Amino acid sequence: MAYQKEREVAIAAAAAAGRLCEQVRQTITPEAIEKKDKSPVTVADYGAQAVICRALEAAFPNDPIVGEEDAAELRTPEMSDRLKQVTEFVKGSIPDATPEAVTDWIDRGNGESCDRFWTLDPIDGTKGFLRKDQYAVALALIEQGEIKLGVLACPALKFEGQTEPGLLFIAVRGEGTMMMPMNGGTETPLKVVEPGDVANLRFVESVESGHGDQARQNAVAQAAGITTESLRMDSQAKYGAVSAGKAALYLRLPSPKSPNYREKIWDHAAGAIVVEEAGGRVTDMHGKPLDFSKGAKLVDNQGIVVSNGVIHDAVLEALKASVPSA
Repeated sequence: MAYQKEREVAIAAAAAAGRLCEQVRQTITPEAIEKKDKSPVTVADYGAQAVICRALEAAFPNDPIVGEEDAAELRTPEMSDRLKQVTEFVKGSIPDATPEAVTDWIDRGNGESCDRFWTLDPIDGTKGFLRKDQYAVALALIEQGEIKLGVLACPALKFEGQTEPGLLFIAVRGEGTMMMPMNGGTETPLKVVEPGDVANLRFVESVESGHGDQARQNAVAQAAGITTESLRMDSQAKYGAVSAGKAALYLRLPSPKSPNYREKIWDHAAGAIVVEEAGGRVTDMHGKPLDFSKGAKLVDNQGIVVSNGVIHDAVLEALKASVPSA
């Protein structure tokens, strides 16, 4: 099995980060801190990034990590109490953690993309996390611009027949996609939805309207033959739903307010390989493969189209014929 050590380390790190995030949700009211870009970041974001970066640094010290967070604000005197709080949660996974070590681990995620690197979103779907809905811890390994491994930890997600929430989606290039309980258990191989499975031939989209062009997305889904009511879900958990055959299509088209927006690599890398290895297809809205070799953004791609593969060309055709919302 290729990338066996990377797979084991990534699974353990993502699961530990997911448990930390759930502990934060269960023990304190997540309070958003405003970064310079005004996006919410919580104690859990910092803690999850620290836990994962420390694990990767120990196992693969030469691998850069391109992560979403940094510890600049956390190092300021006025944030000392917040740093202590983050450190206490990290100690649940790493008992000898100190505030200095935690900030160093977080900043380990300030690496640059190169021939081989990891990309990390410690909490994808922070708004979902804050409102106690879906979110994901997303970790992927990229070599020569190609995703080789992806792990999604979705602590609040469960499908029919499961008694406890918390799922891991794991994919290695060429070896398929597996799903397992976040707290351990049997791995189950995943396959995208078949065309005849009408109940699951549905569209999954973001809860936040600002994350895409929802009117156009729904029109395209209907034009491609999807008539079942859409499923709204935060984060890369949507990729998990497509990989598990619970939805056939996920679209993320540029918002009319930001038509030139380019997606961050950590928002899609882990999810993309999880869907592809389950038999699906992922491209941009023009049918181009996603290019993860150009830094922190998908600068050569516009929009995201994720499908079970069978309907992908029909979706791209419908996109060409559609008109962006005003």
